[in-house]
Amino acid sequence: MLNFRPLKVIIVILILTSVTNLQAENWPNWRGPKGDGTSSETNLPVKWNSTMNVLWKVPITGVGHASPIVWGDKLFTVTAKPETQEKLLLCYDTKNGNLLWQVTVLKTKLENKHNDNSFASGTPATDGTTIYVSFLDGESVVVAAYDFNGKQIWMQRPGTFSSPHGYSCSPVIYKDKVIINADSKGDAFIAALSTKDGRTIWKNKLDKPAHSFSTPLFREMAGRTQMIYCGNQEVSSYNPEDGSRYWFITGPSEDFCSTPVYNEKTGLVLISSAWPQRHLLAIKPDGKGDVSNTHIAWRSTNGAYYVPSPVTVGDYLISTMTSGLVHCIEAATGNILWKENLGKQYSSAVLVNGLVYMPNDEGVITVIKPGPTYEAIAKNAIGEMMFASPAISNGRIYLKGAKHLFCIGVK
Repeated sequence: MLNFRPLKVIIVILILTSVTNLQAENWPNWRGPKGDGTSSETNLPVKWNSTMNVLWKVPITGVGHASPIVWGDKLFTVTAKPETQEKLLLCYDTKNGNLLWQVTVLKTKLENKHNDNSFASGTPATDGTTIYVSFLDGESVVVAAYDFNGKQIWMQRPGTFSSPHGYSCSPVIYKDKVIINADSKGDAFIAALSTKDGRTIWKNKLDKPAHSFSTPLFREMAGRTQMIYCGNQEVSSYNPEDGSRYWFITGPSEDFCSTPVYNEKTGLVLISSAWPQRHLLAIKPDGKGDVSNTHIAWRSTNGAYYVPSPVTVGDYLISTMTSGLVHCIEAATGNILWKENLGKQYSSAVLVNGLVYMPNDEGVITVIKPGPTYEAIAKNAIGEMMFASPAISNGRIYLKGAKHLFCIGVK
């Protein structure tokens, strides 16, 4: 008689492994796997303190506002050492927080910047084999690629960037391309570089340079892949394959900071400009050419946000100002449903398991249940300043404070 028990055991192991792999999700770039601050993870804590649900806490080398990214059992981030003028890429073990390696990407005279910025504010990106980082070297935009052992694969300088605010542009990956936004008073451009060797695949010169620190959003909308880009004093939709433009809206003002989001329920792209006036727009993404007068579903200055990027789910857009005034806005109309002051904030919220994790500069993360009225589930403090945004992966929350990295998970 044949013994099927070993076969059954193998099948069960394979099923369990598959389920585990489905539940685990990497956080590969700024704002996570979908580029909008959302995660499909479910088994996450909503409450923690200095002892409860803190799996590890380790000192971090250098200073930088860049957020962490996670792939598998490795966490990557960038920092700077102003005293030595070094700009660094760091790799940590997600299991225990051990620093596995660090490399100096640049050692260069530090640029001028805003007091609230850092010399390492652009979040890295990874495709699972290579990490891509971007810094400023004088006025040269530097994009570099490293393997998972810290060995440099290539370094390119696709153009220049000039801003009194400093630099904080995060590379983002689309297929075999690394997209970098360098809208500034310098050689204003947006470009796609080859992930393999860094050569320029396409580069669009911007004819109305201003300041944009906004990372593009990629979505399938209106039957095509669109890259929503805020810069060049306009909101544009590009074909990321070749850099050709589908549609654009002029303005609504000069500068941009936050990343766009897409509300699936309404089918609207939601953006906010930054300076000199803040305008919140809801845009229908099925246009062609100049759609400034035809495809704006609604616009408002009430609830418009500046630096932090928002999250959107169902009927709601939840955003915050740097002042800490959080707004819940009806995505279909722009009506403000509620607002709450949660403390000064530069980092961006994340949305996971139906809850919004809203951090502030003091390192307090308020967990909010989206709805027509304000409902806070918990308030959790890490005990130090925090300017980076959370990263979610494999049932854990990774927080980068001013002095430490934290791993939050269910014990």
